Amino acid sequence: MKKILLSALLLGAATVGANAQWLRVWSGGESTRYAISEAVALPYATSGSTITIGPDKYSTAAIDSITIVNPVTITWNGSTASVDIPETAEGVTATVNGGDVVINNACTTIEHEFVLQGSTTAGSFTYNGDYKTKFHLNGLSLTSTTGAAIDIQCGKRIDFILEDGTANSLADYAAGAQKACLNCQGHMEIAGSGSLTVAGNARHAIRSNEYLFLKKSCGTISVTKAASDGIHVGEYFQMNGGQIVVSGVAADGLQVETDATSTEELNGQFILNGGTINVTLDAEDAKAIRLDADATDATITPHMQLLDGTVTVSLSSTANGSKGLASDGNLTIGSASTKPTVDITVAGATFTDSAGEENRATGIKADLTLTIAGGATTVKATGQKSRGVRATTLTATGGTLTVTNTGSKSQGIKLDNTFQSGQGGTVSGTFKY
Repeated sequence: MKKILLSALLLGAATVGANAQWLRVWSGGESTRYAISEAVALPYATSGSTITIGPDKYSTAAIDSITIVNPVTITWNGSTASVDIPETAEGVTATVNGGDVVINNACTTIEHEFVLQGSTTAGSFTYNGDYKTKFHLNGLSLTSTTGAAIDIQCGKRIDFILEDGTANSLADYAAGAQKACLNCQGHMEIAGSGSLTVAGNARHAIRSNEYLFLKKSCGTISVTKAASDGIHVGEYFQMNGGQIVVSGVAADGLQVETDATSTEELNGQFILNGGTINVTLDAEDAKAIRLDADATDATITPHMQLLDGTVTVSLSSTANGSKGLASDGNLTIGSASTKPTVDITVAGATFTDSAGEENRATGIKADLTLTIAGGATTVKATGQKSRGVRATTLTATGGTLTVTNTGSKSQGIKLDNTFQSGQGGTVSGTFKY
């Protein structure tokens, strides 16, 4: 039966014409995309138990469905934009004003896909819809003169795919009232090995109102400027691969909040399972990587978990009073089976707040427990009165924590509770209680 259905599907693809772009194979809730040319022939095993598509072989029993994708394509060219909406894109309408494009999607049963490509110095993209959607950035250079470069007004899952081999860039309008250059009201997932460079001229560079998830295939995301946070996330952050590079921000490099109204299981967590994060912070009284508590919900305990991958943070000499890693709850580095690398340099000095309190620039700050469970963590406090580590409790069950403080009147490790050695990890530094 599956063989008959697949044959009928390909026959349908042949009749769609030039708009037929991709074939999607769905299995276990995930999909793999293929060019239609890769599926001209679908070799079957003699028994019909397997099928080969492009370089991959599938068990037919494991395939949930196969769909033909005819994406909506938006192309910018100088001061104008064009929109190609195939007949199969049910419920999709477009309004174009010069380089500003607004897409309205009334469909709530089909996961439509959109390709954004081309270049303009006076254009933007706004999307309104109520169903999960995929956006493919295919060599897009978009600078807005009205507001956000990309504004996704949809509270569902939004996939951004950085097409392989492409470089994409976004910049927003400095005098606009938008929340971010790339703004998403739903939860954002990013995949694809291309690159994305974002400049937030008005406020944040990238904002996801709910969670942000970087998949293992993700390429490089660079924030080169932000009038506020580089990346701002509303519920939780998870990164399985790729690279994040943040610099030139006026506030936090990467801020993750908790949401008192959220039912997400990972609400209030920062999870790094792989990939690389590199933050250079110049701003005073800011955080390179920040995990906030929600003071209105005492049931949520924030937990920053750097389980694998590489984190490099540099607090420059102007980052007075700033923090490298800052968790309003617990902070864990590594595990029994993983070995992340964390390297933090603190060159900033102190910052005096409006109440007259002097705050030290600090490499790692955990309001509750800092746990070193694996890998190698190095903190260098070189600024005047800077501090390497500040926590309520320090636990080391594996890996190493090396803290040096060479700045004038600097501190190494400041704890509220006495550190208990001999638990399996290695900690070196000057303690203060």
